[in-house]
Amino acid sequence: MDDIATLRRILKDSKTIAVVGLSANWWRPSYFAAKYMQEHGYRVIPVNPAYTEVLGETCYKSLRDIPQKVDIVDCFRKSEEIPALAADAVAIRAKCLWMQLGVANEAAAATARAAGLDVIMDRCVKIEHGRLFGGLNYAGVNTKVISAKRAG
Repeated sequence: MDDIATLRRILKDSKTIAVVGLSANWWRPSYFAAKYMQEHGYRVIPVNPAYTEVLGETCYKSLRDIPQKVDIVDCFRKSEEIPALAADAVAIRAKCLWMQLGVANEAAAATARAAGLDVIMDRCVKIEHGRLFGGLNYAGVNTKVISAKRAG
């Protein structure tokens, strides 16, 4: 499910996001999204074997190497790489497997859902946060979300 209520709940209840495929290059979408989430109070844990540190945080080679609790596993990887990441997300007891824009894998989603994880496919965590908690409108983007609920 990726309805507005579910997206809002996931983003509101989550504190730690492991970003798989996070690049240290500022112009990459993964960096831009992770920096935004970090600036909005989330703990971002980079997962990329190419780096030792990104955005001031220790970078881990894999999800299973992360020593602390992870709420969202945010995947900036190709769709065919997601099943292994879903297995890792289940193993570390993450709460949500999130596949970025253009990324979807039904088999991986089924694995994660069967283990009790929320699954979001083909959506950007930064865009959804801005849309639901009031960030995109400052850039002149009409989010087309009308709600009487307060974001906080």
